Amino acid sequence: MRSSRIISRLGILMAGGGAKVRRIVAEADDQTRDLAEILDGRMPKALLDAARMTEQSVVPQLLERVSKAGWRWISPGTPGYPGALTHTADPPLGLFVKGRLDIGPSVAIVGSRRATPYGIQASRFLAESVGRAGGITISGMARGVDAAAHEGALSVGGKTWAVWGCGPDRIYPPEHARLADQIAETGALLTEYPPGSPPRRHHFPERNRIVAGLASVVVVVEAAARSGALSTARQALDEGRDVMAVPGSIFSEVSVGPNGLLRAGAQPVTCPGDLLDALGLEVGSVPTQDLEVMFLKLGEAVTVDQLAERMGQTVDLVQAGIVEMEIRGLVERGPDGLIRRRR
Repeated sequence: MRSSRIISRLGILMAGGGAKVRRIVAEADDQTRDLAEILDGRMPKALLDAARMTEQSVVPQLLERVSKAGWRWISPGTPGYPGALTHTADPPLGLFVKGRLDIGPSVAIVGSRRATPYGIQASRFLAESVGRAGGITISGMARGVDAAAHEGALSVGGKTWAVWGCGPDRIYPPEHARLADQIAETGALLTEYPPGSPPRRHHFPERNRIVAGLASVVVVVEAAARSGALSTARQALDEGRDVMAVPGSIFSEVSVGPNGLLRAGAQPVTCPGDLLDALGLEVGSVPTQDLEVMFLKLGEAVTVDQLAERMGQTVDLVQAGIVEMEIRGLVERGPDGLIRRRR
């Protein structure tokens, strides 16, 4: 949708308007006033002139081009714009979006690109649980924890949003092209960067503020002492969001971040119920006590399929309960794929 103003938010973005300009617009923007009037004297005249020229000569063709690729531009006042971003400290001038932005309880699951198998498993499991319960999982589509969160939500038919650190015509990392397509089918891809923007280093801390602003709860799964995930957590706290963390091994470098958050007072995620309670959602898995009773009856190692058949439950629900028991150290999965009670 093209703004009727002399200078649209997209024109300002394309002309190079950064954080300072974003804050001026957010603080002073009045839908009854022209943006040129608001910004006159508060941003360089050269940038103002460039924004005016861009809005008139570049924006229409750009919107047509991204539309053909399935993207649209939304900003405050546009139907479907996420209201959660409107009152954040540094809201984007607008967003390029591909897919659907449904309303519902949402969690940002973030963590290390160099996640351990435990981190991957925990991230996927939590996203599966949120997806089953009808919530939305938000992350950055990076390698490691982010990708596992998206994949977990998708595996149970849940909705997930990926916030990019590059333009809508770039996919980063490139090997996640198929994942991006899957996300857009039922959820959404979002970026504040215009077409042609590469995944520059400083884009990712900027991207993280949007991830934090969109979610009502942020969960850090694994993160080193200095990491983007901890940056997201800090920004979430600044915006008044709840921050939770998955406890990790004291011997793991990527557990320093979440364990430090827990020491500082973050809420622990020891099972999906902790997160779902924070989101106001109901747990969607076979109760672990029922599984424990079944293990005692069987007295032998079994597959998830065998457990599901014996209990008259779906494989997905039994699998969710089994993973929860694994995290709690009650059972273990052998190389043969069989589940055994720990003694």
